[in-house]
Amino acid sequence: MLRNLVAGLALIIATSAFAAAPEMIETPTLANTHKGLPPVAERIPEEPLVLDMEAIGRTTGTHGGDINTMIGRAKDVRLINVWGYARLVGYDNDLELQPDILKAVDVEEGRIFTFHLRKGHKWSDGAPFTSEDLRYYYEEVATNTELSPTPPPFLLAGGELPKFEVIDETTVRYTWAKPNPGFLPALAAARPPFIYRPSHYLKQFNPKYGDQQAIDKLVEEARVRSWAPLHNLRDEMYDATNPDLPSLQPWIATRNATDRRFVMVRNPYFFRVDSKGQQLPYIDRVVMSVVDGSLIATKVQAGEADLQARGLVFGDLPVLKRGAEKRNYHVYLWPEANASAIAIYPNLTVKDPELRKLFRDQRFRKALSLGVDRQLLNKVLFFGLGQPSANIVLPQSPLAGAVGTSVGLEYNPDEANRLLDEMGLIERNNSGIRLMPDGRPLELIVETAGEESIQIDALELIKDTWREIGVDLYPRPSQRDVLRNRAFSGELAMSVWLGYDNGLPSAKMPPEERVPVSTMFLTGPAWGAYAMSGGESGEKPDYAPAEELMSLYDTWMTTTSDTERAAAWDAILNLHAKEVLTIGTVQGVVQPVVVRDTLKNVPENAVYGWDPGAQFGLHHMDAFYYESAK
Repeated sequence: MLRNLVAGLALIIATSAFAAAPEMIETPTLANTHKGLPPVAERIPEEPLVLDMEAIGRTTGTHGGDINTMIGRAKDVRLINVWGYARLVGYDNDLELQPDILKAVDVEEGRIFTFHLRKGHKWSDGAPFTSEDLRYYYEEVATNTELSPTPPPFLLAGGELPKFEVIDETTVRYTWAKPNPGFLPALAAARPPFIYRPSHYLKQFNPKYGDQQAIDKLVEEARVRSWAPLHNLRDEMYDATNPDLPSLQPWIATRNATDRRFVMVRNPYFFRVDSKGQQLPYIDRVVMSVVDGSLIATKVQAGEADLQARGLVFGDLPVLKRGAEKRNYHVYLWPEANASAIAIYPNLTVKDPELRKLFRDQRFRKALSLGVDRQLLNKVLFFGLGQPSANIVLPQSPLAGAVGTSVGLEYNPDEANRLLDEMGLIERNNSGIRLMPDGRPLELIVETAGEESIQIDALELIKDTWREIGVDLYPRPSQRDVLRNRAFSGELAMSVWLGYDNGLPSAKMPPEERVPVSTMFLTGPAWGAYAMSGGESGEKPDYAPAEELMSLYDTWMTTTSDTERAAAWDAILNLHAKEVLTIGTVQGVVQPVVVRDTLKNVPENAVYGWDPGAQFGLHHMDAFYYESAK
């Protein structure tokens, strides 16, 4: 199915996991969510993606039932498009890329990508999904400056856009002058760029295709300035808040929702089926209730969730275990894929000139790392089940063997004090806190997104040990969006977050999470802004380790050699280890996953990760089912 695959980016169809299309069986519970639809044989592609449940370690299920789950804020309803994990190409359980929505992909020289769609594939409203939908995205969204002021970075190779061609109704081609090894991995992300759009729906908001008078009326009703922001409001493939927007995901938004409860129903035109001829997903509806994050564990214990990981942390285990038998659920413990369960990120592009100077001194970062008692954190927060770590990679990563010993992992306040003294930070106030060169006490405000109490607990423990080296720490709970905006503006000095999402990278995965190419790079968000904007905003990297990271990233992006890509990755990881660019704490901890006793096909042993992984997505949530659903 995949042909001419080169440049180290292998998409290998695992024939044991996929089978020929069987005779289709109508979904018996379809009437629970839809009326008046054509038969299933007319709703699926001519060549659907057939999952062999046994081959992927699952059992053939039955249709019906609702999955009730909880989210901490209304905008997290978008997780339904993460968990559903329908992607043009996606990762399998071995973290190899496979065609998914696409029937096949041809890759030539690492720069020419030909996509083959499934003939007869339809959007959730029954309209055909064709090459026109990919053309519309490329020509009318991605390269239309009214909708996208700058081209998306994943579409650039050597700073240039590809040549885009429509070959026929089910075939398109992207051709770059230089290799673009990050293209397919971007499409497989937990939050992908969605390089296709339901053109039949969005054209009504585009004056090039729609009625101008009708568009003007809609602009006025939406209280926006022009057709472009109107189009962007309606075009939200990730957020799952527009029930009119057709989708290719297994569950779709409905109007049966409030700001506290969202009901997602099966996509009756979904392209995956099982080997018995049953269309996926098995589950009729996913009901997502908005709950204060601090109450999620308690409500799970009370039996209010059928499937829950979001909002639960390792410290919730005693509470969860107490309710398991009485409330008919069980608790799985999935190893987290993050490079560190909790990590501290000094902002090396902070506006404060004194803090910026301190943060850019490797001795200071090393001293802070030496001032963290990781054994204590592990014992108090994770019952001693984790391992002290930097924020680099997990031991299971194929790249782990090439990483040198990380600097400053042991708890050594004497050495930390020596380093800070060596820097000239000798003067202290009456409380024993060191004074910065401008006379201010060395007080570090560490901001959190306010979503996980365990991060605050960790900071309180670190606060005590940092005081022993003359550094005062003040945790500041915030909100995710506020934190990111403050990081971008340079107001944020230091943050605490999960460790790098991908603790299990391979050499063929893009290293962008660990280099300053995005504002998400919390160690230097202004550098990331510079890269994202093509130099129009942010700051050009002016710190040697950051410049070296960018050089290594460029090498990874431009070479066609597997060996050179692996060498670039190794150098990036070793630079992180040597320079202590982030302060890791503990790795190897587990994510509690609560599963209703009657909910089947949820693996007992699995990795819980964001990217790659998409949390439940990698594990085929569309194949979860109830043993006695109706």
